[in-house]
Amino acid sequence: MTTSLHTSGLAIGGARATNPLTHLIRFAGQALALRRERTRLARLDDRALADMGVTRTEALTEAARPVWDVPTYWRG
Repeated sequence: MTTSLHTSGLAIGGARATNPLTHLIRFAGQALALRRERTRLARLDDRALADMGVTRTEALTEAARPVWDVPTYWRG
């Protein structure tokens, strides 16, 4: 069993849009924000990671996850 570090409170998929294009645009914006957060996590120095209780390996593993790999509770 693997442990996953969750980087954001973003709810990808969240409330369902009535218009598919609106849903797609919302998802794209949230996915980009999530990608930025994971990239920033990977760039933190070891001291900052240690302050959060995260190892370098955990940070890099989280950063490598695809944007659609989010916790189930984010999907709404």
